[in-house]
Amino acid sequence: MDAFGTLVAGIAALNVCGLFVSTFAERRSSKAQTTSETDTTRTQAHTNSPAERLHFVRAWLRSPLTVAAIAPSSRALARLITSEISASTIPVIELGPGTGSFTRALLARGVEEKDLALVEFGKSFAYALSASFPKANTLCMDAAAINTVKLFDGRPAGAVVSGLPLLSMPKPQVEAILRAAFGKLTPTGAFYQFTYGPGCPVPRTVLDRVGLEAERIGGTFINIPPATVYRLRRVQLAA
Repeated sequence: MDAFGTLVAGIAALNVCGLFVSTFAERRSSKAQTTSETDTTRTQAHTNSPAERLHFVRAWLRSPLTVAAIAPSSRALARLITSEISASTIPVIELGPGTGSFTRALLARGVEEKDLALVEFGKSFAYALSASFPKANTLCMDAAAINTVKLFDGRPAGAVVSGLPLLSMPKPQVEAILRAAFGKLTPTGAFYQFTYGPGCPVPRTVLDRVGLEAERIGGTFINIPPATVYRLRRVQLAA
């Protein structure tokens, strides 16, 4: 087996182990009676079901370079990346929702399904998202092309939440996605992006060309692998 094949097999094994460990943890948690009904509802709103995790593993095995992440985003990361969003931020665009980890966190923050646009390139993920969130507008398309479609009857979005692997994309593709996304945002809107890397996943040259500033808003080790979240805004607003 070559080096890439070994890497794929190793990460696949990590995914499967994570699936069983998280499923076992959830079953134990569901038996505990120490949480209130409200807390339980909030937890469920953030949790990927075992079936969704299995869907993620299968999608990753079919196309590891497209899915990019090695496991579904954790509840901690979902809470962090949506922490500045509320019902007053609507509408909201989500890029690369995958299994819907961030989508559920947005709903828990008070955003209604009808105020969500879920832009997913993967057909199997898009189909599952449509079934899970029927009132949201799910689009199976390239995120860089969202400037070609009309969203929310022409209303600009208050925020973009991105699960896209910007760190692994070519600079021109990253720039195209950011230009399209900010073209759909209000003047004060923000773009939230997580990364597994040590710094901002958008190169400084791209930020400068698009006229953006990036600010780290937090990180979490309770994720596989540990992740950091950045907020991108137009330069005049970040000053």
